[in-house]
Amino acid sequence: MPAEVLHSAIVSVLAREIVEGELREGDAIRLEQIQARFEVSRTVAREVMRSLEAVRMLEARRSVGLVVRALADWDLLDPRVVTWRLGGSTRAAQLASLTELRLAIEPAAARSAAIHAAGADRDRLVELAEHLARSANAGARDAFLTADIAYHSLLLRASGNELFAAMQELFAATLSGRTRGGLMPHHPSSTAVDGHLLVARSVRQGDADDAHGAMDELLGGLRRELAARWISPTEERMGR
Repeated sequence: MPAEVLHSAIVSVLAREIVEGELREGDAIRLEQIQARFEVSRTVAREVMRSLEAVRMLEARRSVGLVVRALADWDLLDPRVVTWRLGGSTRAAQLASLTELRLAIEPAAARSAAIHAAGADRDRLVELAEHLARSANAGARDAFLTADIAYHSLLLRASGNELFAAMQELFAATLSGRTRGGLMPHHPSSTAVDGHLLVARSVRQGDADDAHGAMDELLGGLRRELAARWISPTEERMGR
């Protein structure tokens, strides 16, 4: 197995164990343990630990080694952390939190895009929405996901706000993780498909209020569907 693939695989295994609480806050991990468990060199083990330090899931402590940090310390907006958490047992609660974040950002991004987007971006957004509709009707799940990521990424860029644009990878990880984690219906609802079209057409027409309202309704519908289908009243919202 190539070194990069091996490194990524080990990082994912350890990250998911931390997410699931198999490795708990305060637990220590030493390089020697990683070397022995995965039969890798010290160099590979060190790079694995550095990757988890980089997203603040681990921290170095003298005479102890690397220690698992509290959830609140993690880089929760890093796309890798989002992906790992969406692959865990509390993925529905994680998706609910991410949906609330999207609700705080994407309606405003849609409003800004209606004001600031270049003409080509306005047309492209409508094209992507139409492609989404065709993919949904055909039951082409992978094509739908690809178009959905492209659609929301373009909307964030077209807003003209560099901080909104910086959310592209995070939201792409959210959309991918939602699908791979089994939190996406096999056939997107007609309401969701129509919502994408309405947002795109409002942006193309330069109607900022309608673009904002349509995106707010689209994501609000997603939140309601998530609550109805996946979140039980007793589920921990702040799970790992």
